[in-house]
Amino acid sequence: MANDSNKFQAIISHCKEYGFIFPSSEIYDGLQAVYDYGQMGSELKKNIKDYWWKSMTQLHDNIVGIDAAIFMHPTTWKASGHVDNFNDPMIDNKDSKKRYRVDHLIEGFAEELRIKGEKESNEADNLLGQMDSLLAKDDFAGLKTLIETNKIKCAVSDTCNWTDIRQFNLMFSTEFGSTVSSDDEDNKVYLRPETAQGIFVNFLNVQKTGRMKIPFGIAQIGKAFRNEIVARQFIFRMREFEQMEMQFFIRPGTQKEWYEKWKTTRLEWHKSLGIPAEKYRYHDHVKLAHYADAACDIEFEFPIGFKELEGIHSRTDFDLKQHQEYSKKKQQYFDNDVDPTTGKAYGNYIPYVIETSIGLDRMFLAVMSHAYEEQDLSTAEKQDSRVVLKFPPKLSPIKLAILPLTKRDGLPEIAEQIMNDCKADFRCFYEEKDSIGKRYRRMDALGTPFCVTVDHQSKEDNTVTIRHRDSMEQERVAIADLKNIVLNAIG
Repeated sequence: MANDSNKFQAIISHCKEYGFIFPSSEIYDGLQAVYDYGQMGSELKKNIKDYWWKSMTQLHDNIVGIDAAIFMHPTTWKASGHVDNFNDPMIDNKDSKKRYRVDHLIEGFAEELRIKGEKESNEADNLLGQMDSLLAKDDFAGLKTLIETNKIKCAVSDTCNWTDIRQFNLMFSTEFGSTVSSDDEDNKVYLRPETAQGIFVNFLNVQKTGRMKIPFGIAQIGKAFRNEIVARQFIFRMREFEQMEMQFFIRPGTQKEWYEKWKTTRLEWHKSLGIPAEKYRYHDHVKLAHYADAACDIEFEFPIGFKELEGIHSRTDFDLKQHQEYSKKKQQYFDNDVDPTTGKAYGNYIPYVIETSIGLDRMFLAVMSHAYEEQDLSTAEKQDSRVVLKFPPKLSPIKLAILPLTKRDGLPEIAEQIMNDCKADFRCFYEEKDSIGKRYRRMDALGTPFCVTVDHQSKEDNTVTIRHRDSMEQERVAIADLKNIVLNAIG
């Protein structure tokens, strides 16, 4: 690849060509920042979800999962602060009429500076530092001055003719019920902008029915919706997306300890996928959300640079306290454990919360970005190359491709028997078409870790050739051993 921008475009093209991601409603020219996951993408996405779900629920004795509805009572979002505070500062260019999110506009300019050289890279860091400071103070006049002083231009009009900066609420609203009116506020509901509130309003339902004892967590995977004005960079920022969140309920005063523990735990989960540690870094928030007393992001080095992948937030007791106030129903937990400093039971309190929140679509993009490789396999005698997706085997959409060497001589029957023996345990793929070399290349491009070739020797000794995706090495193995080889690799 000539540069990371080229790699990013190549990944987007690859996703379309091989059935991972399609533009939504493409036959009608698509819908901006909305995408459909194809036959391969839906499998990869499901595997990521399953891996996260197992690590958060099955492997933790004190974390359970729920699946809350997308529609919630509108007072939920008043209590959470989203109605009043879920805003992003926006600016419009008067000439092009194009709207920008202010931090994205400045970050894009800083990235252009970095490309120019070391001196400009230092200027970019200084610019971003000023931006963070101004955002923390909600100093919109200062942010506009920063944009104008640095002569940051609109990409369309190439001018610096900017409006004042103003806030824009990101929630989608709709009407609920059989008789609706655009002016009827009583019928107004929202598509949830996050999945966390579905967990908070079910805190006592889960605690009581599950007889859960603090500390305990509630996990959820689900869709969320944000009316992003500047949705961009493929599936990194979309208007409809999926979150994998866990809210961990703890005793007040222990939040610092649990915050650090979950920071470490979540980074270890990312590294367990075999992606190098240097691809990740922590980024502490300069401006804390209204509900937090500590917050950081786990950032991943995408082809478009280090960007947020997962957030870890110490949310204090804000959410449960707000829901208690607005619903007039107590959201307290009775803790009969003894406080060593007083010798008495802790008694009733509203729990504090540590949140871990990862964007599933961003995780998909991170896995895809790291897995994608273009390899030059040329020798002195022959020009050759391949595109390969080096997915962790446990995440690969297809685990085993079964390829009879020919369509005759009983080889397809042996291949089909292998397929029938294995498909209940993991995803298999059967193909007869094209030369074996072309079939290997197609499976490489889909990220399939193992290909099995059934040949005439298979009829004689019940063995097959298994090819390993990453090394392209081949070995002869017994058909009876195939299933265990794959199962051991996918964990």
